[in-house]
Amino acid sequence: MRINWNVIKGVFLLGLVMFLYAFSSFKNNSRPVSSVNVYFTGEDNVFITSKMVNKLLIQSQEKLYFLPKDDIALKEMEFLLESNDMIKSAQVYLTVSGEVRAKVEQKRPIARVVSDEVFYMDEDGFRMPLSSQHSARVPLMYGIVDKDDLQSVHKLVLTIYNDSFLKTYVTEIHYNENKEISLKLRLLDFEVLVGTLDNLDIKLKNFKAFYQKAKKDKMLDVYKSVNLQFDNQVVCTKK
Repeated sequence: MRINWNVIKGVFLLGLVMFLYAFSSFKNNSRPVSSVNVYFTGEDNVFITSKMVNKLLIQSQEKLYFLPKDDIALKEMEFLLESNDMIKSAQVYLTVSGEVRAKVEQKRPIARVVSDEVFYMDEDGFRMPLSSQHSARVPLMYGIVDKDDLQSVHKLVLTIYNDSFLKTYVTEIHYNENKEISLKLRLLDFEVLVGTLDNLDIKLKNFKAFYQKAKKDKMLDVYKSVNLQFDNQVVCTKK
């Protein structure tokens, strides 16, 4: 029987490659973590620092820098980060070199609630604590008692935040015991009575049209209130 040495060589080389690959993979996964780095996505304003996130990551895995890569619980680390009141989402992964990387998206504040406590409302309508690292320039909101109130005004606050004109001028949002809303504006002395959130888009559209007309006529300083609660009209009260 003739031995096919080419087949034997092929099988041997294939076995050798598989062994080397498995050995290399084992050695790589057994390497300890080399470093931990945090990257923020989205806006430049930092409400939680890289150092603070790094500390959370290390707390989530005892002796993180001494653990082999195979023992790193990435999902647990992500869960811990996303449990933080400043963080909206997090992605934690390992590089080939043993670096732990965390991509963090912070929550975005859209109003500062002033009541028994002071805190932010985030873009999803939930509470977000104040930060010692950065103070957001957002409208102050008064009259909020509980989370139901917070959710009730969320649509208005988000609309203000996403509208360049309203974002520039609205400085205060007042929510009274009758669940009605009024606004205070930057550099202007009158109050804007919005009322309920019914027909909100129409009310704000009417207000913008009124503002442009009153500004053109140099009449902005003569009013003490601007009422948007009437159908398709703006009712003003002079000082």
